[in-house]
Amino acid sequence: MELCCNLQVDVNGEEIFLVDKKTVASYSGRLRKLFGRSNASLGNLKLIFHDFPGGAEGFELVLKFCYNNGNVELSSSNIPLLYSAAQFMEMNGSISGTQNLQEQTEKYLEDISDWTWSELLTALKRCQDLPLIPSPVLEKFLDSLVGRLSLAVEASSCPSTSSPDSSALRYSCDTKSTESLKTGFLHGLWWFEELLVLTPEFVKMAVQLMLKRNFDEVVVSKFLVYYHKSKSLNATRDEKRKIVEVVVEMLYALEHTSVSCKSLFGILRVALGLNINKCIRNKLEKMIGSRLDQGSLDNLLLPSPSGMNYLYDVNLVLRFVKAFLNDKTSRTSPLPLRRVARLMDLYMAEVAPDPCLKPSKFLALTKALPDYARSSHDDMYRAVDMYIEVHAEISEEEKVKMCCALNYEKLSAETCINLSKNIRFPSISSIQALVSEQANLKSLLQTASNSKSITTLPSKLEECRNKSSKRDETSDQVVLNGEKLDFLDDNEKLKAHLEGIQWRVMELERVCKKMQSQMGKVMKSRVTSHSQLKSLPWLCS
Repeated sequence: MELCCNLQVDVNGEEIFLVDKKTVASYSGRLRKLFGRSNASLGNLKLIFHDFPGGAEGFELVLKFCYNNGNVELSSSNIPLLYSAAQFMEMNGSISGTQNLQEQTEKYLEDISDWTWSELLTALKRCQDLPLIPSPVLEKFLDSLVGRLSLAVEASSCPSTSSPDSSALRYSCDTKSTESLKTGFLHGLWWFEELLVLTPEFVKMAVQLMLKRNFDEVVVSKFLVYYHKSKSLNATRDEKRKIVEVVVEMLYALEHTSVSCKSLFGILRVALGLNINKCIRNKLEKMIGSRLDQGSLDNLLLPSPSGMNYLYDVNLVLRFVKAFLNDKTSRTSPLPLRRVARLMDLYMAEVAPDPCLKPSKFLALTKALPDYARSSHDDMYRAVDMYIEVHAEISEEEKVKMCCALNYEKLSAETCINLSKNIRFPSISSIQALVSEQANLKSLLQTASNSKSITTLPSKLEECRNKSSKRDETSDQVVLNGEKLDFLDDNEKLKAHLEGIQWRVMELERVCKKMQSQMGKVMKSRVTSHSQLKSLPWLCS
């Protein structure tokens, strides 16, 4: 057959091919539509493609098919290019007697179950190089990949089938796999390293398919964390950002307990300087917040954003706490809340010495959790005391607000005594009255546990009640003068505390009288029976 070069084809600006228009058009429906069915010579023409699949390499494969009477050697490395090019050029064999390239590639893909693991990964890597890979072929590759991984995970519980070359997993990996892969990843997780060849977009598609097949979500989360750590090592800034965004998005789709808090904080530290998508960042913060009870102080000591003069990112920690409180799972048990409260007390003590931390930010930390989250406010008191000591320049009003964040009923007797003598705290009589009263009450409760002192307890309670009344009058005076000090709201809270203390004194007096009566009866009965008198601590419990 006589051939001539009457057509120039510019492929994506990479290379120009001189071809015979009639030969190529006989296999390509796209060219037949472009040039028409006329055999008349139109002179030399030039055709420009801007988005040819596979570029110059893909077009060269098409020419081999056309100039070889519709025959071409198919392999896992060229099948993605040929399939895409066949669709692009409409090489469906519509002319009688011509070979159908699209049909040949589809038939080759039908035998994908016989491909080795290496061939499958090679095909997927070639797909990543194509800007517009047809969805049917990509779905076939991913479906086959995930199907084999599913077999590997299911068989991982059996030692004889946990290696890539086991007979039960004959499709899982070919003989090119290194020994390190076989021994380095136990229990069916050898494929973590293998999938590092995939781009974040392909990993996302693979993980979505895994979830549809009900993969173990703990295994999926471990793979995503491993992918993030390994792939980010030598990646550029833009590549790191894309990796983080895909990994976070996929982790967010998993169950609450599938991802460890430590792993999430590791991802966060990488993400802080990458300016990731705001929606993705919110998802990451929400995941961390829901698992905040599993975190540590080191996890929370994150540097402040660029341009800020304070040391640590307090706003970020406050968002974590808010996410924790909004998470329904976290509220089902008091234990996680207690852990978070302990963590926040440690955090406040760590950030309190920061001279650039504003009072409003520190106050927000003290009020971040509800009162019932803490059984004791001793640690919070020490953090507040440290902050006031370092920030001696803050106003009296700001000090009072911090004092009001403390629950004085949850301070130990020792802490109450320390606070009553603490000259750094506001010199307001109502605060001193409250602290002194709290210390007296705790001392009386300790006295009540000693049966020898039970007879003197009523008089002490009466004395305590009288002192409380006098201090309440002092508190009223402070409240009346509150307009001058601008502390009206804060002193109202303190006055309410004092009223509560008076009520508790009266309640203790009533209980004490009852205890006296019970002790009298017991002592009388024991004397009558000539038994040895012993103390009865259970009456005072």
